[in-house]
Amino acid sequence: MADTNLFQELHDVLQEFKTFLDDNVPTIAPAIQAIASLIPQVTDLLDQLVSLMNDLKTEIQNLDVSAIPGLEEATQFITMVKNFLDAAKNLLPDQAGTIDDVLAVADVVGGLSGLDDVKQEILDLIDAIVAHLNSLKPA
Repeated sequence: MADTNLFQELHDVLQEFKTFLDDNVPTIAPAIQAIASLIPQVTDLLDQLVSLMNDLKTEIQNLDVSAIPGLEEATQFITMVKNFLDAAKNLLPDQAGTIDDVLAVADVVGGLSGLDDVKQEILDLIDAIVAHLNSLKPA
């Protein structure tokens, strides 16, 4: 199983989103504003995206893993748990929902060790995306 880091994945998705907006805001802004004049809910969509981005930023800011002793070993433990659950999932099909729930938590916990590497970049990307989203709103 390829071990993926949830926070690196988040960073990569945010970077892709920001790059798209960097390249395309001048083109899509007039279209979004024209659509918003026909469908006012588009402004609500932008407001909700901005709100979700700000919620995500708050959650990332509140994660401070620098003072957790044994984080590297805990991450190795979580990797072993994930490997076990992936192997057991096919043998316990009736428990697939429970296994998926545990795997979701394990993905977050397992990614904590790499958070400090990308935390500030994630926060900066969120700020840039929020600025772009706000620029798309009709005046």
